Amino acid sequence: MAEFRHSSSMGSRAVSSPRKRDDVASPLVPENLPDDDGGRDRHSRDRFRSFLSNFQSLSPYFGEDSRFHPYNSKISLLMLVVVLFVGLISIFSILNRMNVPYLCRKDGIVLHCPRVKEPPSLWENPYSATTSWKPCAERHNGAISDLTPENETNGYIFIHAEGGLNQQRIAICNAVAVAKIMNATLILPVLKQDQIWKDQTKFEDIFDVDHFIDYLKDDVRIVRDIPNWFTDKSELFTSIRRTVKNIPKYAPAQFYIDNVLPRVKEKRIMALKPFVDRLGYDNVPPEINRLRCRVNYHALKFLPEIEQMADLLASRMRNRTGSSNPYMALHLRFEKGMVGLSFCDFVGTRDEKALMAVYRQKEWPRRYKNGSHLWPLALQKRKEGRCPLEPGEVAVILRAMGYPKETQIYVASGQVYGGQNRMAPLRNMFPNLATKEELASKEELDGFRKHVTSLAALDFLVCLKSDVFVMTHGGNFAKLIIGARRYMGHRLKSIKPDKGLMSKSLGDPYMGWATFVEDVVVTHQTRTGLPEETFPNYDLWENPLTPCMCRA
Repeated sequence: MAEFRHSSSMGSRAVSSPRKRDDVASPLVPENLPDDDGGRDRHSRDRFRSFLSNFQSLSPYFGEDSRFHPYNSKISLLMLVVVLFVGLISIFSILNRMNVPYLCRKDGIVLHCPRVKEPPSLWENPYSATTSWKPCAERHNGAISDLTPENETNGYIFIHAEGGLNQQRIAICNAVAVAKIMNATLILPVLKQDQIWKDQTKFEDIFDVDHFIDYLKDDVRIVRDIPNWFTDKSELFTSIRRTVKNIPKYAPAQFYIDNVLPRVKEKRIMALKPFVDRLGYDNVPPEINRLRCRVNYHALKFLPEIEQMADLLASRMRNRTGSSNPYMALHLRFEKGMVGLSFCDFVGTRDEKALMAVYRQKEWPRRYKNGSHLWPLALQKRKEGRCPLEPGEVAVILRAMGYPKETQIYVASGQVYGGQNRMAPLRNMFPNLATKEELASKEELDGFRKHVTSLAALDFLVCLKSDVFVMTHGGNFAKLIIGARRYMGHRLKSIKPDKGLMSKSLGDPYMGWATFVEDVVVTHQTRTGLPEETFPNYDLWENPLTPCMCRA
């Protein structure tokens, strides 16, 4: 299809020679000002010669006789001021068009900084690429419900939505879909506390329950609690006889019909456990996938107070400089747990690496073993683009894309591994960083601190509302943000860095800045959330195009 974009469209490019230096200087290293560079300066000198010849044509006004005529002298002075003013404007115009580098000072170091002019494409996807598809998973008013009467339901199902907020969100969407597949009644899911998040949050603490139930009333019957006729509610959480286990990952719809539905009919109420990624994408009917999108994008709404606070944070991001500006949201996944789990190698001190080895051995003993195999494994993973980007690497990529240091960036992340030292390269190159803690007062956020998922919801919404969203590693948060922005019409840019290419380019000591910029710009032209054709087993949450969107 003509409107589809594929990351494979990147053509081959000549590799820079170690003997050839790029003409454009990198903003990352200090340099001296360059000498004249031929063609561009020749053009500018011609412009200056033209300006000087025009100036000389005015010499009669500045001749010796002018000092004897006060009136002529005033005219001469006025003409001189006008000519100098026009000349200064011409000079600045020439320099800007030439993109001439200039000296700038940062932390006492004189750097060679290129002038950066922001094209509109930095903040928006091409309009022509965002008008072919529209969302079509919403509920249609007046539609005829195909639900059977309440007394004819096949039974009740109950799930624990485990993990963090976004993993829980996916589990809720899947639970609604499974209830539809089996024509069962869904008991409002419980958001289960786990060992990492340690958060006891109820569904109604985050989501608007009334809207959730009402919006889906023509699709699935949902009740707030276990029916009163089921007296021993604790049994539902503990009894093996009341639990369906061993549901395969990404199970097809037919699995639930053949293996789960008979037990639901027999026991009337069944718990499904575990329930993480227990429904596939290509092995379910299209209307079931469309229902999952209806739940995700329309039925699951955060509480009004969360929405309002997120709107306030987004507004403050846009107006931090006193005038309205676009802002970028950066999901920086570089927490200690993520770094440890990745089993990748990162720049750090010897002590830091030793402590990380002890941490990995404690948390993942079977994967760690004796550690001897980890170095070649780390190299392989980095080549394949499976390592989280460091803050400094993100900064270099964004600068290569053309984003200037004045860019307003909202940072959504946990505690960054390595602290301020690790964040320093990113903050030095983009000083206008902000988090929700810096945008809001302690009193404003206190009401949200009692639930970790409430704070995560604020980050989710501020990232969703941003002009540009940048992910640095995989995960449900980034997938859901990118998918939602695509569902909203592909207009909002969502940059998904090619980490494999970045690893290769950043590790090439002979690659000059201009070649690196070309690689980054060309590669990421097709990685900004444009319409993209789905393929078997493509993640529905990251790309809802085919099942949940229609041709405009």
